[in-house]
Amino acid sequence: MIDDLDLGFDEPERGEKGRHRRGAVRKRNGGSGGSRGKTIFALLMAIVLLGGIGGGAYVGFDRIRNHFITPDYDGPGSGEATVQVKAGDTLTDIGNSLYDAGVVKSTKAFIEAADANSRSKNIQVGTYKVRKQMKAADVIVLMLDPKSRVVDGVTIPEGTISLNVYAILSRETKIPVAEFKAAAKDPVKLGVPAFWFNRQDGKKAPKSIEGFLYPSTYEIPPKATAAQILSMMVDEFLRVTEQLDFVDRVQKERKISPYEALVAASIAQAEAVDPKDFAKVSRVIYNRVYAGKIGCKCLGIDSGINYWFRLQGKDPKDSNELLASEIHNLKNPYNTHDVAGLPITPISNPGEGALKGALDPPTGDWIYFMTIDKKGTMGYGSNDAEYRRLIKTMCDNKVLTGSNCA
Repeated sequence: MIDDLDLGFDEPERGEKGRHRRGAVRKRNGGSGGSRGKTIFALLMAIVLLGGIGGGAYVGFDRIRNHFITPDYDGPGSGEATVQVKAGDTLTDIGNSLYDAGVVKSTKAFIEAADANSRSKNIQVGTYKVRKQMKAADVIVLMLDPKSRVVDGVTIPEGTISLNVYAILSRETKIPVAEFKAAAKDPVKLGVPAFWFNRQDGKKAPKSIEGFLYPSTYEIPPKATAAQILSMMVDEFLRVTEQLDFVDRVQKERKISPYEALVAASIAQAEAVDPKDFAKVSRVIYNRVYAGKIGCKCLGIDSGINYWFRLQGKDPKDSNELLASEIHNLKNPYNTHDVAGLPITPISNPGEGALKGALDPPTGDWIYFMTIDKKGTMGYGSNDAEYRRLIKTMCDNKVLTGSNCA
């Protein structure tokens, strides 16, 4: 019976993960005559073998032929399909996306067409409008045409808190803010691995999306949902942190959890005006919280208070405008003046510079950082005398006023 015959010719039409990285396509060798002859001979032998079994065996001929002949559509296609190319996608990843969208007949056809077109390495990250059931070679040409790209870029600045991210995305996409808030309630569903919420400092971390919405410019696919858009941002966060080897390095070199390092990066992003200060601010944070440089291990940052204000729908305040009752409000879960350790969640969405700073801070014994002029220059101190000098500089530059300058 034909059902008992196994010639080993079955092959999935989707490609396996990892073959051919985009931008590093190998050139095909010209001399393939011997290989082609062997392929034809093997095909003829399979036909003879099946013919010997009986006429009914020809029902499997198409399957056998598809092992030797790459399935591909003949025409230019029709209708419309939208396909997204993500950062880090290989040719196989792109081919799989096209296959799933009904654009190409097989991932293999796309890979072979890309190998044959030296310009395929120029396919950019983004969303493309293509047609269904296209010849793979035509798909390559279409994706290289700038007119095929759907350019609907939304830029999220570094340090934007999640509530403001939702507002920006809502303004650009017309999706209600409420839908973004609802989608963000479960960060794990959006792609944040559950281990990210583990801490080594004993604090219970609520599963907040804050910190994981990576600031960048995104091309929003047409008809994308709030959850899909936020997942794009989480994917980019994971790509950047993987590229930095963030998870492994902070555990080995900083001896803290990745989440705690992310919290530190979010504080540095919120506190520092100049990116050159991210790493040094991170060192101050680590010295205060982990190194025992101050007695209470209290971080003592006003940006945590202002983050809580924003979450409550209130306006932030300058440090010299904060009331003592606001600074020492024990009902504020982001109180770091009276509560030891880092805040319970990140307080912003940091960019690559702040992540690098938290990953690799300079050596130093600073326990103070302050913005000492209206340009955003940071000053650092290691003891009370240096702290007082920083305060005087702030007063002289009119950054700080009131009783602190008396």
